[in-house]
Amino acid sequence: MKKSVLLKTALLIFATSFFVIGCVVYPGTPVGAEVEVVGDPPAPMVEEVSPAPGIGFVWIGGNWAWEGRWVWERGHWDRPPHPGAVWVPHRYVNRDGRHIFVRGGWR
Repeated sequence: MKKSVLLKTALLIFATSFFVIGCVVYPGTPVGAEVEVVGDPPAPMVEEVSPAPGIGFVWIGGNWAWEGRWVWERGHWDRPPHPGAVWVPHRYVNRDGRHIFVRGGWR
């Protein structure tokens, strides 16, 4: 019985960490990385900004990201990883008729 509860708790923590990390961090994809994509992203979604959870948090607005298809990344509060860090949102450029997605992130 005790092992069952411990296993369920461990699995819940593991699954939750994957969800949280997957929403915010882009392992292996550096800030400024460029990818040619199919067309422009959809129109931005309207989001309600909740109150900051504490001092030192920065609101990172929702934005479309390219992950083999356009995926909406919801806005969220985050703390800069180091003093002086600035959040740079994803951007999209058109070069000679090619659609380019440029990954954003902390700089």
